[in-house]
Amino acid sequence: MPKPSARISGIVPSGKDGWEVHFAAMTRKQAGEDIIMLSVGDHDFDTPSETVEACVDAVRAGYHHYTQLPGLPRLRAAMARISTRCSGVDTALSEIIATPGGQAALYAAVQATHDPGDHAVVVAPYYATYPGTFRAAGAGYTVVEAHASDGFQPRAQEIETALKPNTRSILINTPNNPTGAVYSRKCLEDIAELCIRRDLWLLSDEVYWTLGGGEHVSPRALPGMAERTLIINSMSKSHGMTGWRIGWLTAPADLVSLVINLNLVTTYGLTDFVSRAAIEALENDFGVEWIATTYAGRRSLFVDQMRGLNNVTVRGSEGGMYVMLDVSAIEPDCEKFAWDLLEAEKVAVMPGKSFGDAAAGHIRISLCQPDDVLREAAGRLRRFANSYERSAA
Repeated sequence: MPKPSARISGIVPSGKDGWEVHFAAMTRKQAGEDIIMLSVGDHDFDTPSETVEACVDAVRAGYHHYTQLPGLPRLRAAMARISTRCSGVDTALSEIIATPGGQAALYAAVQATHDPGDHAVVVAPYYATYPGTFRAAGAGYTVVEAHASDGFQPRAQEIETALKPNTRSILINTPNNPTGAVYSRKCLEDIAELCIRRDLWLLSDEVYWTLGGGEHVSPRALPGMAERTLIINSMSKSHGMTGWRIGWLTAPADLVSLVINLNLVTTYGLTDFVSRAAIEALENDFGVEWIATTYAGRRSLFVDQMRGLNNVTVRGSEGGMYVMLDVSAIEPDCEKFAWDLLEAEKVAVMPGKSFGDAAAGHIRISLCQPDDVLREAAGRLRRFANSYERSAA
């Protein structure tokens, strides 16, 4: 066949990574093994029934047709209200574009702010799709590692060192996946000052904003930042709608008007009946408080189970759906630790280095399991860690 484009061929580079642990564990679980899956961030519960019923009603009412490219007006208005709540900045409908999931919002943000050959800075640990999203735009990037010793809070001076003459943006994620770190106001103020001084876009992935362990600070609310901040948001985590593929991008209105053209040649709008279910979920906060409370409880439960475990340190883990454990004192190779844990105790976790070198020596624990399963997994992990220490000694 003719040669495919270099852009599409280079989105995901070849080679193995820590996701192999997850895929192997899933295959074994599907074959009947008693494996506890703590490796993937997908809710163990269904979408709230009120949202499901709203979707069923919309299907039966005949909402099966095309929708406006930027999303139904009522959907965008509901997203604008949530964005106002998330960022603390009054947000107009014209500053919102609805997308099929948060990943599509990220893709739109990168496409809107980067030309081929441009450069970005990506703060790590990062969500796995970030590098490929820049490659899909033909843009280069430099990874700046937040340090475990700082609780994975980024340092603005290290970000500035990575800037180049063709740098257009900085990409951050708070509350963070995979670490659960919630960036402090001071941290974000330092990054904002850098963006203003160097005239950069700030791409802020805030899909976990309802699951933080304290105050959520959006950089869009900081002085001078509303005009240069693009917020990636999603209903997947906050409203328990991972498979529904509903997200949105908050950005300056002039930029949103251009991004609508991207929807013209990619998604051509969203599914009508899903959009109407999303409207009901957003306007009524279906599931939001329960989901946030559930993950806060699970986070406390698992962290408590780790207290007193020699040579295992909790890093970050203030918010989101994950706990990040530093196991480097037991086994510096976190991928080996994850494979050995799977073999010995049938618990699947993600090696930290799957998300960047900053998380090497760590494992990421997904909290997407009921309390009793998390207690059992914590017990298996404690047993494994203690026996691993003894065998190593």
